[in-house]
Amino acid sequence: MLNNIGLPGLLLIAVVVLVLFGRGKISSLMGEVGKGITAFKKGVKDGTEELESQMADEAKDVTPAEDKDKA
Repeated sequence: MLNNIGLPGLLLIAVVVLVLFGRGKISSLMGEVGKGITAFKKGVKDGTEELESQMADEAKDVTPAEDKDKA
């Protein structure tokens, strides 16, 4: 269904959206979308760092006990 829209159809949709919402409303909406994407990326990065630190804390020493006594 969406494969048949083409460039003229997309331009018509863009003009209708611009007329309905106005340029100011659309630009503020895009700014909010940008802030949301930035916050999402920051959250993913923080979560990854937290998981990596947990994995490092949980890492076990697998050195055999007899080797530990020699050290």
